[in-house]
Amino acid sequence: MATKDPQATQLARLAGLVADETRAACLLALLDGRAWTAGELARHAGVAASTLSEHLGKLVGGGLLTEERQGRHRYVRLADERVAQLVEDLAGQVSPGAVHRPRNLRESSAGSAMARGRTCYDHLAGRLGIALTDALTSRGLLRQDTGFALTEAGLGWFDAAGIPLDRSGRRPLARGCLDWTERRPHLAGVSGAALCRHALEAGWCVRIGSERAVKVTPAGALALGELLGIEAGALG
Repeated sequence: MATKDPQATQLARLAGLVADETRAACLLALLDGRAWTAGELARHAGVAASTLSEHLGKLVGGGLLTEERQGRHRYVRLADERVAQLVEDLAGQVSPGAVHRPRNLRESSAGSAMARGRTCYDHLAGRLGIALTDALTSRGLLRQDTGFALTEAGLGWFDAAGIPLDRSGRRPLARGCLDWTERRPHLAGVSGAALCRHALEAGWCVRIGSERAVKVTPAGALALGELLGIEAGALG
């Protein structure tokens, strides 16, 4: 009798965790990089709190989520950047024809906002993320020909812009992440996270609505125009 491959067993378990619509909805919601309460996720997924609690238990037990408690509230977030990459990459494999069609104006508006600009865990995505990636590439700050990599000029740009890059960990400085609405890779990794964090802290972008959508502020449009030569119309 052949011995089972332990990797095959682990892969099957992982696939089983993701292969549920409620759990998938939770994972997609948590791509905003923030911690959500169980109640918030239950309302988002449209299920009872007791049902959601069971699903969260499986996701935490499977290592896809981490949890913490503050008083009577239970908060969960994605375990790490690798889980976020897995979820976004899987979402990127959905064929355009299979994407959910909005049922009403509210859903349509929310979907349009997400397509214009959103957070993908801790970096920027949508047309905004692509515009930033293209601008960095066209100016010789980012290379995409042999995978994503910051150039020396790119490292200098981040330093001059006052956006520090943490090089102490094993996370790559730059990584391509397939954008599920634009079907092209946007900038992720340490530099993508640093740029997103700075954009939110400096008021270049603000979060809108209850989803992951963000929009560029007038101050952000001015700053990105000066720093990267991006026209306001290209920023989502």
